[in-house]
Amino acid sequence: MSTTPSETIENASLEDRLYTVKYQDPGESHLDVTVPGICASKCKPGEAECVTVCPADVWRQSEDGTPVIAYENCLECGSCRYACSQNNVEWSYPERGAGVTYKKG
Repeated sequence: MSTTPSETIENASLEDRLYTVKYQDPGESHLDVTVPGICASKCKPGEAECVTVCPADVWRQSEDGTPVIAYENCLECGSCRYACSQNNVEWSYPERGAGVTYKKG
């Protein structure tokens, strides 16, 4: 079945899809930076790779350039550690039984 140009397909927004991810909070972050000063000196505001690559908006850059991490939203994809050109992201899986659980569908 194909659609015509006048037909539109409604897809759930990213926020709606992220809402279906269940998260068990381990109580402390499994994300951090090795040296916070590197982020402030090497990453331009709004252009930090860990911020721009994160699909769940976990990483944010404060006005002074240091990262702010909302680890509770993490999808555990690991993109941030690979995207960081300074190799400054500390990332590990949360303790056993904590972290994300994906629902089928």
